[in-house]
Amino acid sequence: MAAQTGLSIATVSRVLNGRANVAAETRDRVLQAVGGLGKRAPRRRGAGVPKADNGVYVRCPYVLTDYFGLIVSAVTEALDVQGMHAIVDAGESAWKRTDVLLTLTAWPQVTGAILILPPEPEEDLERLRDRGFPFVVVDPRTAPPRNIAAVSAANFAGARRLMAHLVELGHRQVGVLGGPLSWMAMSDRMAGYTAPLVGVGVFPPPELLRTVTDPTVQAGRVQALELLDRADRPTALVCFNDKMAVGALRAAVDLGLRVPADLSIAGFDDIDVSQATTPMLTTVRQPLGEMGRMAVSLLSRMLAGQDLDALHIELATELVIRGSTGPAPDQR
Repeated sequence: MAAQTGLSIATVSRVLNGRANVAAETRDRVLQAVGGLGKRAPRRRGAGVPKADNGVYVRCPYVLTDYFGLIVSAVTEALDVQGMHAIVDAGESAWKRTDVLLTLTAWPQVTGAILILPPEPEEDLERLRDRGFPFVVVDPRTAPPRNIAAVSAANFAGARRLMAHLVELGHRQVGVLGGPLSWMAMSDRMAGYTAPLVGVGVFPPPELLRTVTDPTVQAGRVQALELLDRADRPTALVCFNDKMAVGALRAAVDLGLRVPADLSIAGFDDIDVSQATTPMLTTVRQPLGEMGRMAVSLLSRMLAGQDLDALHIELATELVIRGSTGPAPDQR
């Protein structure tokens, strides 16, 4: 590589190990030489010849709740069917390992990786790609860089269908309890929420949007209380996930509001808690298990040396209507 680029061995080594003290032009020269800059998704070197250990690194730096747990379980089961096994790195300890991606190429027991909602910056994903290491991103936090395989849910379509349902019920004053605006899922859902309202001549006022960095039950309750304390309180709340929707239900109880007679509430995900509330939650079902299985399918094709015609895959969502949504109060 050094001979091909005219650079020193030490400089090439610094680039391939992700060191920061390398000029951008120099890094590009080295990555171009290794076939980087993403002409195709990475494939395992010597594809078709298995490594001594068919381990797949599964990184999910979050507590394995009924959201992330469903994805990880589907991944591990699908890997077993493919004759591979998962090396799971999850929870708070995984979050603290901020530089783990750039070490994966040196792990002899790992042949590829599945990264679930990775918090690492785009540059780290690009460096891993440019080293030819096969991996798939599930539920990407931001728009995936070019030629990186990714699987997500159709957030825009799901949010649009949910808001269309509320618009059909006569709701025009709708509050949004959202997650981080920097997340791709949130920006896609906001676009989906907005479209049906604009279609009936309503431009959502920014003061009806609340966002949080950690979309929990308590965060949903706090933000819902703020919106419902307004003189022009919304007739419906759409929430980033089902947990925030549970918090919104608690806020409604605190204020003596009846759901859905006085206030409609909807979530997103369709995890088990959505059916454990009274009334049960209207929500958007994400295909969490299928997202994990699709990621394994893409990775196994990459490991077999196959080209991927579609790198960024969105799986369909489904609106599930239950008892927490009803006609707007002024429509009764």
